[in-house]
Amino acid sequence: MKWIRKDVINLTIPILMEQLFVMSMGMINTMMAGHIGKEAVSAIGMVDSINNIFIAFFSALAVGGMVVVAQFVGQGNIKKANASMKQALYSGLLISFLITITMFIFKGLLVKLLFGAAEQEVINSADIYLSITLLTYPLITTDLIANGILRGAGDTKTPMKITIFMNILNVVFTFTFINIIKLGIVGAALGIALARTIGALIILGVLLRGSSILKLTEIKKFKFDKELLRPIFSVGLPASVESLLFNGGKLITQIFIVDMGTVAIASNAITSSIGGMLNIPGNAFCTAATALVGQHMGRGETKEAQNTLNYITKLSTVSLIILSLAFLPFSGVFPRLYTSNADIIKLTAHACILYVIFIPVWSISFVLPSGLKGAGDAKYTMMTSMIGMWVFRITLGYILGNILHFGLIGVWMGMFIDWSIRGCLYLIRFKKGKWKEKVVIKRAIAK
Repeated sequence: MKWIRKDVINLTIPILMEQLFVMSMGMINTMMAGHIGKEAVSAIGMVDSINNIFIAFFSALAVGGMVVVAQFVGQGNIKKANASMKQALYSGLLISFLITITMFIFKGLLVKLLFGAAEQEVINSADIYLSITLLTYPLITTDLIANGILRGAGDTKTPMKITIFMNILNVVFTFTFINIIKLGIVGAALGIALARTIGALIILGVLLRGSSILKLTEIKKFKFDKELLRPIFSVGLPASVESLLFNGGKLITQIFIVDMGTVAIASNAITSSIGGMLNIPGNAFCTAATALVGQHMGRGETKEAQNTLNYITKLSTVSLIILSLAFLPFSGVFPRLYTSNADIIKLTAHACILYVIFIPVWSISFVLPSGLKGAGDAKYTMMTSMIGMWVFRITLGYILGNILHFGLIGVWMGMFIDWSIRGCLYLIRFKKGKWKEKVVIKRAIAK
């Protein structure tokens, strides 16, 4: 196998740099929150388990627009690519506004229902943090869909620059609000909200000005186009349902952890933050797989799509293994950057070691299905994800963590087994080749 492919590397490197900044800035924010107190980092971890459901949902919607734009660009149909961009943006914004209004009405009830077993101070902090951050959902949607569409068109540098700038602003604002103005948990929420606002405005400005391929025009004139929305949602809707059910399952495991106490809640949040850093190369390859497979399928190059996805999955696996082995000697050091609590540090270190052990199967569990979605095989990935989450991660996680009293480690073991089972199912699907028969853009639309 050829180990250096310029098309993959050129697309992936900007995404990798972007992910590095996103995760490192998020890591710094979690550290700053951790020094407010264990109640603050626990509250942020709990609320982010809710926020991440919707962020992942909006990301999944963005995948639909990304795949359709990538396939139109692959066919050289720039007019339809631009029209699809507008349809994806406007429909995504409408959905995000509806979700924001609904969440704002029921936020208090939701926090009590999900996290009522937590300490009262943690509950109060969670309510404050959620009240502010949920207002940024339309901004997140704008950013995710716009960036996904640009990547689908082959432009990964622009999203990288904007995301890096936005995350630097996030850290600066959060540091100022927490450490200088002394706003505590409110400062943590305001910092990320202000940064997201600026990021969304910048990316909209880029689309209005126009990139080398895409340009947003006549923003006041818009009409939903069923012929374009159908292929967008044929990929985006199954991906969104998958995302909701998958992240809803993660939220349920978060509820299991709430019953284990504040130390387990904080350790889970910190382990997730560190794991996110270790997964930076994998997340970058996920995006590259969707975009490149989509472009090849748009040109009818099914063999090249298969070779590309095979290459990206193997390269991702090697990258994750190397990074995790380099991290292993420091598994007890990194948690100390977040907290000085000895119990949290010890539990987090144990969870991180398990994370490293199971990281080799991550790519076939996440990178491989990202490529399958690029081909339009979103329904299969949805069903497989649902089975893995609800049969293995939730059920097994509860049995190991709560019934057999392995605690947080048991919950994470359920997740790792889920990775392994789903990865095997995706690998079988990839080898059989049925995903290459999927058609996202019909010829009638492409003309």
